[in-house]
Parts: sequence; C-alpha cells; structure tokens
Amino acid sequence: MNKIVLAKFTPHLAAILLFILISFAYFTPILEGKQLIGSDTESWICDAKETIDFNATHDKPTLWTNSLFSGMPTYLITMNQPYNVLKYVQDVLAIFPGQIFNLMLYLLGFYILLLTFKLNPWLAMVGAIAFAFASYNFIIIVAGHNTKAITIAYMAPLIGSVVMALRWKPLIGSLLTAIFLSLTIRANHPQLLYYTLIILLFLAVVEFIYSIKNKEITEFFKRAGMLIAAAVIALGMNATSLLTTKEYSQYTMRGASNGLTTDTQSSQHGLNRDYITNWSYGIDETMTLLIPNFKGGASAGTLTADSETGKKLNSMGVPNVDNMLKSMQLPLYWGTQPGTSGPVYIGAIVCFLFVLGFFLVDKRTKWWLLPMIALTLMLSWGRNFMWLTDIFISYVPLYNNFRTVSMTLVATGFGMTLMAILALKEVFNEQTDKQKIIRSVGISAAITGGIALLFALIPSLAGSFIAAGDAQFKGDYTFLKETLPLDRATMLRTDALRSLVFIIMAAGLIWLYAKNLLKQQVAYVFFAVLFLADLAPVAKRYLNDNNFQRKRKVETLIKPSIADNIILQDKSQYRVLDATVNLFNDATPSYFHHNIGGYHAAKLRRYQELINMQMEKEIGRLFASFGRATTPAVITNTMDSLGVLNMLNMKYLIYNKESAPLVNPYANGNVWFVNKVLVAADANEEMKLVGEINTKTEMVVDKSFAAQLPAKITADSTARISLASYEPNDLVYNFSSKTDQVAVFSEVYYDKGWNAYINGQKVPYVRADYLLRAMPLKAGTYNIEFKFEPLSYSLGNLLAIISSILLILSIIGLIFWQWKKSGNTKKISAKI
Repeated sequence: MNKIVLAKFTPHLAAILLFILISFAYFTPILEGKQLIGSDTESWICDAKETIDFNATHDKPTLWTNSLFSGMPTYLITMNQPYNVLKYVQDVLAIFPGQIFNLMLYLLGFYILLLTFKLNPWLAMVGAIAFAFASYNFIIIVAGHNTKAITIAYMAPLIGSVVMALRWKPLIGSLLTAIFLSLTIRANHPQLLYYTLIILLFLAVVEFIYSIKNKEITEFFKRAGMLIAAAVIALGMNATSLLTTKEYSQYTMRGASNGLTTDTQSSQHGLNRDYITNWSYGIDETMTLLIPNFKGGASAGTLTADSETGKKLNSMGVPNVDNMLKSMQLPLYWGTQPGTSGPVYIGAIVCFLFVLGFFLVDKRTKWWLLPMIALTLMLSWGRNFMWLTDIFISYVPLYNNFRTVSMTLVATGFGMTLMAILALKEVFNEQTDKQKIIRSVGISAAITGGIALLFALIPSLAGSFIAAGDAQFKGDYTFLKETLPLDRATMLRTDALRSLVFIIMAAGLIWLYAKNLLKQQVAYVFFAVLFLADLAPVAKRYLNDNNFQRKRKVETLIKPSIADNIILQDKSQYRVLDATVNLFNDATPSYFHHNIGGYHAAKLRRYQELINMQMEKEIGRLFASFGRATTPAVITNTMDSLGVLNMLNMKYLIYNKESAPLVNPYANGNVWFVNKVLVAADANEEMKLVGEINTKTEMVVDKSFAAQLPAKITADSTARISLASYEPNDLVYNFSSKTDQVAVFSEVYYDKGWNAYINGQKVPYVRADYLLRAMPLKAGTYNIEFKFEPLSYSLGNLLAIISSILLILSIIGLIFWQWKKSGNTKKISAKI
C-alpha cells in the first residue's frame, strides 16, 4: 500500500523539487546575497513607510496615512487582513525569496491547472515551464509588480479548480475553488482578477450549453451552486479588503463623477478614455507573441559593435565602441505605445502548438478558449480597435475602472498556452491517430513557420522601423535616424529566424514520436529543454543578473538629501512640496515627509480634480517665479497667493535637494478659524470659489452642508485652536473660545471612516474648500478628536472570521466524507 501511495505522489514531489531547482537556477544572484528592487516596489516602500513604522510600535494598526496626496486610506497600499486563514498558507510559501517565490508560484499554479485536465504529471511539468517563462511574467517582476505576478500565478489553479468542479469532481473542485479564489483576491490585483473572471465566464457559458446538449442541466446547476457557495466563502474571507476597497473606490478616480463639468479630465464616471487606452498594443504588434523583437523589444536597449550603429561609430573613429554601446540605452522600440519594458512573448513553440490545437483539442475546450482568446486579444488593441473598446468602456460593468488595456494579453497568453499544452496531450495520447498528428503538425508548422520565414526574408513587411522619438536626434547624433531603423530590422530578422528554428525543432520532435522513433518520456524531456531554450533567453533580456545589486538596507536605497534632513528636524505636523521630482508621479518624498504629491493609482477623485483645476495653476505660478527670482524672497512672496497649497499646509518647498528648503510663512497650518462661509450651488461653483477666496479667513461649502453652519460668526481675538497630538489615525486638537467659531482642518475629508468627537460624544463635521474638513464649534474650552475607524473594516474582519471557520469546517467535512467513503468501499470489496 505504501508503495502505491509513494508511486502516486512521486511525480508531484519531483515537480516541486524541479520547480525549486529551476527557480533558484534562474535567480542565482539571490544566492549570492544580491537583491532586486523594482521601481514599483520602491514606490510601495515610500508610500507605506509611515504605516509600517506606526504599526511596528502600536497594537492597533493605522488604516490612514498622510504620506501621499495629503492623506488617503492604506487599503490599497498596505493593509493587514488578520482573519483570513489562508494568510498562513501564503506566509509558509513566502519563506522563499521574493523573485524565486514568484517563479515557483507560476510553475506550481499552471502545473495544478494541467492536472485538473488529467494530464500526465510529467507532461504537466513541461506545460508549467511553457507558461511560467513567458516574457511578461518576468518583465513585471523587474518592475516590482508583485501583486500582479502573484495574481497571474493563482489564476491558473483557480481556473483549473472550476474546471474540475464543473466536469468531474464537484466537491473537491469547489473546495479548491474557494481556496484559490481566496488567494487570488488576497493577492490584491483587481484588474487581473477581473480578466480571470472573463475567462471563467466563457467557461461557464460553454459548460452550460454542453449540459443542455448532454441533458445534464440539473447536474450543472448543482455544481454551479457548489461553486457559488465556494465563491461566497472566498469573498467572505477577503471581506476586510473587499469592503474597504469597494467603499473607497467610489470616491477615487474610478468612481462616480462629482458633477464637475468644467474638468474634462475627470468629470466622467470611471477613468478617462485616453487614460484607459494610453497603453494599447498595436494590432501588428501582436506578432511579438511569435517574434519577440518584432517591434524592437524594450523602449531602451543596447546594441553591439556589429550593429549598424556600431559600424557607423567605428567609421567615425569613436574609440571602444563596444563598451560605449553597452552603456548606452537606445530607443529600440518603434511601436505605438508610449513606452514599454519589453514585448509580450509567449514563445514560438507555444504559438505552433496553439495552432496545432485547432486540429487536435476537443471542441468543448476550443469553444471555451478560442472566443476568449480572440476577445482579449482585440481588447488589448485599445485605441487601435476603438469601436470594441468603446462598447466595453460604456456598457460592460467595471471595465472603465482599469487602465493599460494591453494587460488583457495575460488572458490571451494563458488561453494560448493552455490550448498548446492540451494539443501536446493529444499528441501523446495513444488513441490519437498518428497520421492525423503528422498532417496537423505539417499544416501548423507551415502556418507559424511560414510567417516567421516571411518576416525573416522580407522584414520591411513589418513597416518602416522608424520610431516617433527618432526625430529628437540632431547634430552629432543625426546618423541615428538612419542606423537605428536598420538595427531594428536586423533585430526582427534575427528573432524571426530564431522562432522558425524552434518551430522546426518542435515539429520534428512530434514527427519523430509519431513515427515511433522517440519514446514518450524522452520526448517530454526534449520538450522541456526546448521550452526553456526558447523562452528563458528572451526572459533574460529583461530580467537578468544585471538587475540585481548587493543587498542593502532600505535606508541606503532611499537616502535623505540635505533638504530632507533639514526638514526632518522640524517635529511639528506639516506638508512638503518637492519640486525636484515629478510631483504626482513620484513616491520618493513620501518616504520622509507628509507629501502633497505622490504616486498611486487610487487617488481620491476630489484630489485629482483639485490638482487639475487649482494646484497645477498655483504650481505653475510658483515655478514661474523660479525663473525671475534673484533672491529666495521673490519665491516666498509668490507663496502668499497660493490659497490651495497653503490650505494643504505646504510649509516647505524643496527646489534643490542639496540646498536648504524654502520655508513657506503663509501656510495655513494644521487648523484655523474662518470668519466667512460661502455657499456653493454645485461642484463647479465650489471649485471656482476655492480658487478665488482667501482660504485663511474664508471657506466655501456645498449647499448640502450649509444648514450645519452658523449664519454669522462672531470674532474672538482670544480664540485658540491647535493640534495637540498626532497619529495618522487619531488627531487631537485643543480649542478655546468665548464665542462660537468655525474651524477648518488641513486634513482630507473622507467621512467613510473619519469620525469626530467632543468630550467622547460623536459630533458632525462638514466638507469645506472642496476637499478639507470643517466644523462649527460652540464656545468653551475642550478637545476635538478625529478618529479613523471605518465600519467597513470592522464588518470585513467579522465576515472573514466566519468564512475562515466555514472553510476549515468544509475541509474537515470533505476529509471525513472521503474517509467514510473509502471505508465503505473496503467493506464492499471484502464482502465480494
């Protein structure tokens, strides 16, 4: 019996060992003590700094940070979900270093998927390699898109679990669906989860149609019911993040309009169309799936001395051309995207096998995968196929919440790779007619290999090879306008020939097997080697040893400048504007300061509107003063006119990191009294007035808040209000006045969590100046306290506890049921 169990689990143990070895082999720099910090990882470190520091010294975590955009929830930055039991599963898997962990998850995830399609485990290992080493999977690791990588890894076993539940093992499949859906949601990349649900929608429709055809509609609904129950458990386990994110998203750039018709950039519901489609894959650029350098590769790349550019430099007498070119980042990409870190290459062999799947894979699977592949491919074209994109933006729920439409190629690549490996399964199926295999291989190789050969022979069919940015080359660099297009053509030709060779080798392997000249297990090994030989070198173009550096502490990665150190000596609460960086696309200042700018995709819509309509104008005036300033005083005087930046408590301006910052004497401070309240009829008037009023003495509110404020404010020269203590989620103010007052607080208004208290009693407050908080205050001496305590977080935690218990009970129940079933089977066998 033990031998049988061992034989059953040996392939799976071998798969895990193989995947660990492959992952460590690819990322050998990690074994040498080096590290990779992607740009998005560095941004996350900066955004999360205040939160991490606070949580390390407090029992109750903060759910709000002032590190970016003058304040926002931490839900989509860093938020602990303590009551999701699968947190501990993730923690166990995460014992491996980051990038190794990502690659192992890619491999394991697709391996599990293929097992649900009843593939031989040894062939499933081969298929896992084919999926994991696609170029995009490594490009996102370089960028530090960790949540994206983990979501891609979990989407495969999630889809496999649903397939298992619908086709052959509903109980186990549903339980696995609950587990993998929960892990996928927990990975916290809503856009890729959305695309995963599109894949599952196509699957569900096809399974429903086949259930009608096979007269199994009752069984289908039973299984669908189990899957719905599994989804409810998975959603419940992640309720903490889902409820808070759903609540917050309504107030972000992805939420409903505030009615601000004068701001064309943010007045629509959801994201702006141009913003959504900015990164659209070119229709012809789709050829990168087969030929990686079809569009020149990455936006910035290197050439060698053998290139046309190198030859030209040699002819010009430039010394050490090869070394010079290795250090130069040249614009090699010539597609229509604003820029790219590299192409989406799923492999020449995968493309060949995908076409082979048209002839060999069962219709039920093809009717699911092919329409999904076609749709997601066309959606990736975005503005290049705008009629379809417009339909989805206008009518498909939630689609307008996501940007970078080219990301749908994750679903395209998944579908093509799955179909390719299922084609291999049929090739090695003893029931498949060998002559059919040989004919199908010939046709598939002719199609894919023919395309590759055509571009190898006539690369000009791809276009002119001229990039929009080539026009920048002038003077001594004018020659690049001529040499770079030639080098791009050579890159395409070389990769086309490369793809042709791999197609021929893969086709040859199948032909040898079909002719009984190659054993099945040997063929598996050869295919694994071919997949690695095809995909790994292309992945290495974008993630290789050069991306790693000697391990350093975060403190040495992000070093404070002279200006930062001077500001950090000030222990009061204030905000900083760092004019040395891209204000609203750089997170670095957030590491040290409460930042007026920042970098995050989930910005409050009101904050973005204030940027568009008021801040950009004020920052423009501020920057203009730099040009005419003969002394710092010229700039300082301009600060008096910056009503919006002053109400955000901009105390320091960094204009040169290696010089002392400018101190703004006109900042409104943490809180102040106003003597006049203006009432706006709508958002447009409110926005207009906030740019016109003196924010130190006046405030504007929407008419919906007017009834909560006094009609007249009586001045009191002795009135005082100040910030007494600061924590990101708890602010206490001291107040004293002989008359009723109205105070404005330099804090972002977000009433879905911020509550105000006086003497322990909850009191109302209003939104002022389009973005901030304000409060009418009765005469007296007392403290005002603002606490961030969102109900969505508390409710989410409760649902997560209940759902985690349900999952544990379901697992125990299934184990008991299987044990009881096994016992009954043994008794029946004994009687027989």
